[in-house]
Amino acid sequence: MRFFSAIVICLLLTHNAQAQPGGNMDNVWSLERCVQYAIDHNISIKQDSLNARLARYTLKQSQLSQLPALSANGSYGRSLGRSINPTTNQFVDADYNFVSASGNGNLLLFGWMQVRNTIEKNRYSLEAYLADLDQLKDDVSLNVANSFLTTLLAQEQINISKNQVDLSAAQLAQTRAFTDAGRLPELNVAQLESQLATDSSNLINSIANYNSAVLDLKSLLNLDFSVPFSIKIPDVEVGEQMTVSHLQPEEVYEKARTHFGSIKSSQLRVTSAEKGLAASKGNLYPQLSLGYQIGSNWANNYQTISGYKPYTHNDTNVINTGSGPVYINSSNPIYIQETAQIPTLSTIPFGQQLNNNLRQTVFIGVNIPIINGWQSQYAVRQARINLESQQLNEYSAEITLKQNVFKAHNNALNSIQKYYAAKRADEAAKRALDFATKRYDLGLTSTVDLLVTQNSAFTAAGNLALAKYDLIFKLKVIDYYLGKELKL
Repeated sequence: MRFFSAIVICLLLTHNAQAQPGGNMDNVWSLERCVQYAIDHNISIKQDSLNARLARYTLKQSQLSQLPALSANGSYGRSLGRSINPTTNQFVDADYNFVSASGNGNLLLFGWMQVRNTIEKNRYSLEAYLADLDQLKDDVSLNVANSFLTTLLAQEQINISKNQVDLSAAQLAQTRAFTDAGRLPELNVAQLESQLATDSSNLINSIANYNSAVLDLKSLLNLDFSVPFSIKIPDVEVGEQMTVSHLQPEEVYEKARTHFGSIKSSQLRVTSAEKGLAASKGNLYPQLSLGYQIGSNWANNYQTISGYKPYTHNDTNVINTGSGPVYINSSNPIYIQETAQIPTLSTIPFGQQLNNNLRQTVFIGVNIPIINGWQSQYAVRQARINLESQQLNEYSAEITLKQNVFKAHNNALNSIQKYYAAKRADEAAKRALDFATKRYDLGLTSTVDLLVTQNSAFTAAGNLALAKYDLIFKLKVIDYYLGKELKL
């Protein structure tokens, strides 16, 4: 018995060291702090935040698609053999180097509102993701509140078990004194020792349940298990929480519809699907666009006459035909007279060639879809099915919300009744224990009867604590549907 008591004392000291913050307030966690920490660190919320960012980028890209499309191309190479010179458009039988550069621009003038509807579709899709994110934050907040109240219940259960142990220990000490005085038999001592062992075991279980509840809460918060943690015990009055129970479920449902994220996101996705259908229909009609092109070329064999020199028969570049000499140092033969001078050729500079060969084109184009494997037609049909699916999802979300609200309201009313019943039972059990203790002290009742009354009081106290925190949570669920901040 002494060894067992030592174990209980050690566990109590360990629990008190964990539960009492001492002077470090950083270890004390209120419900509000737990909720905010969970919102900032919850993995699911972070994942949904990334989805919202992707939707934001998709919207931005669709908005930028309204700008003109511009592109530039360039190439450098060497032509071998017979080919068309890109600067003169004439056939040459020589090798040469070339450079080609071009630029293109295109602006959609009219596309049957395809681009605008795509932008609106992506805008509503982004708002739906943000609504889902808000809904997830509310759900996480409610789960944290439930876990926090479970931890509070476990803490209060420890206090109840500890009081029971103290009471049994005091009764055991008193009974031993009576036994030593000869007023009571040794059997009474054995019975109370057994009761003390049972109460100590209940205390150990209560401490274990509290530690398990703390671990569950830390897991929900995504908080390191090694971080010191103690909950801030609020001064909660159940009566202050019951104002929401006077609301009718229809009122709660109508208020929930105006702010609930799941309803907003389903409505926004219906609108997004409508815009998607309109954008798909736009692909069935012609598109009018404005185009612009610019380009130029350079070749190292593009030459021009830079001067003249007198003709001599010894010039290896001149062949004398009967009608006059022919100058052959060019891709184009030049016939000259006997008395003419021979032209001197030089390659045109790079910049000058690009400037001379510059070409620009402006045009208006029409793209008329005729047959493209029925892709556009089936895209419209898919968009129409997607719209119907989103409409069903919206209806399902409203039905689910209404069912949950009515169920939550009914659960709150039932919890109120259970709480008041448990409260009356606890008050009656306390009075019975008080009377039984006085009778036991006077020797008017047996130890067994005292223990039965004591265990009934212990059970009633535990049931009251359970009913209290269950009621608080059920009322917080109503606050959740009303869009109120979850706090104690």
